[in-house]
Amino acid sequence: MDLSTVELSRLQFALTALYHFLFVPLTLGLSFMLVIMESVYVLTRREIWRTVTRFWGTLFGINFVLGVATGLTMEFQFGTNWSYFSHFVGDIFGAPLAIEGLMAFFLEATFVGLMFFGWDKLSRVGHLMVTFLVALGTNLSALWILIANGWMQNPVGAEFNPATMRMEVNDFMAVLFNPIAQAKFVHTVSAGYVCAAVFVLGISAIYLLKGKWVSVAKRSMAVAAAFGLASSLSVVVLGDESGYALTDNQKMKLAALEAMWHTEPAPAGLTLFGIPNMQTQHTDLEIKVPYVLGLISTRSLDRPVVGILELVDHAEDRIRSGILAYDAVEKLKVNEADIAARAQFEAHKRDLGYGYLLKAYVSDPRTATNEQIVKASLDVIPNVPVMFWTFRIMAGIGVAMIALFAVAFILVSLRKAEYTRWFLRLCVLAMPLPWIAIEAGWMLAEIGRQPWAVEGVLPTFMGASSLTKSQIWMTIIGFTLMYGTLAVIEVKLMIKTIKKGPYAAKMGHMHDEPDASPLADGRGVAGPAE
Repeated sequence: MDLSTVELSRLQFALTALYHFLFVPLTLGLSFMLVIMESVYVLTRREIWRTVTRFWGTLFGINFVLGVATGLTMEFQFGTNWSYFSHFVGDIFGAPLAIEGLMAFFLEATFVGLMFFGWDKLSRVGHLMVTFLVALGTNLSALWILIANGWMQNPVGAEFNPATMRMEVNDFMAVLFNPIAQAKFVHTVSAGYVCAAVFVLGISAIYLLKGKWVSVAKRSMAVAAAFGLASSLSVVVLGDESGYALTDNQKMKLAALEAMWHTEPAPAGLTLFGIPNMQTQHTDLEIKVPYVLGLISTRSLDRPVVGILELVDHAEDRIRSGILAYDAVEKLKVNEADIAARAQFEAHKRDLGYGYLLKAYVSDPRTATNEQIVKASLDVIPNVPVMFWTFRIMAGIGVAMIALFAVAFILVSLRKAEYTRWFLRLCVLAMPLPWIAIEAGWMLAEIGRQPWAVEGVLPTFMGASSLTKSQIWMTIIGFTLMYGTLAVIEVKLMIKTIKKGPYAAKMGHMHDEPDASPLADGRGVAGPAE
């Protein structure tokens, strides 16, 4: 396999995944915000809340369509660009994706039409239940996809079968309740809620700055402030849980995002700022907060956090053990009844994936030199500078979001938000930040897993299909053109809908727009919208 082909396949998947993930968080968050808004409408029967729900529902619909379209493309890539990955772990990886399609996708796809077109055909409570089922479906989709991704990060509940040369499920409940998958799900979903809350907050702020549709904007901002504050706090708490999950399952990722080259005595400090130096294997200009990393990652004051170089030494030992596992597999191919080979495989099978790392340097790992083994052990180090800075970007924005929503909640509670223009401008400027943090978090999770497609089981370079560079470049260019066009359409539709405002929806009956009079001009002063 030409490594440049592998890198191109990785680039293609990364580009499509990053693009797809622009839509997913907004879908996750807006769906449940619609449930909150419509619940208020059902409880109060005030038509203004119906208008609020319908308006944000229109924006949700535009975003939802592109999210679905880009997600389907990603799933096809497992068969086109990552065929050996699909063959090797398809028994485990395919199950959550199939369940996602059968359970979650069909649930949301079935009810999303009723949500948009059933306003005048369903009762208030009936339509609310439909909206809730759409929200449930979108979040269940995320659950099953993250169970699949979590298994790639922590492959539990499965083992390698030398007879079929594939990974096979032996405990599906372990796959389902994988601690990495559960931590990723709650953290990712909470980040999506923050993204949607900032989106609603920012659009509402634009309306308030322009003095347009104030009645709708004030109510939308009130929901966004409360929902966003709860979500931003939960992101930090659940992010802490994700850090704890890394301690036992992905020690190298934890060490790399801290640029911790050597094991630090307990309790380890958290680096606020530094410049990782790959040549000297040291972090320059380092500023640390004592104890924090130890508390986050080990929940103790007496357990150290293992450093990168110590983990490399451990990887070297596992590679040597993996050579013995590979040797046993080759012998079992010739004679399945070889008792000695079976015993050798059982003793070393957990390290077979580490033996596969040598295939980047030699076709038969059993013939690897000591120098090649050392080089393969160094391959387990991910891109430390990228890991270090993406984590700090993500964490820094997370703290900023808590501060933003705390101010928003206070000002909304005091009914001063609409008059505080510096705050409204800040809300508009903050709109891109959740997406930056979310994309940084995705990069942190996936780059931190390298060189593995499945942690400790299958190296990334082994999972790719045998494609030519020209074939991959054609699809990259094609996806770029297609997705670029879709992005322009998405943005134009969003801007057009926002400019028309909350009284421009055409799907079903809406209550009348306020009269164009000095006291009822759509600015929330008077009229039926109140």
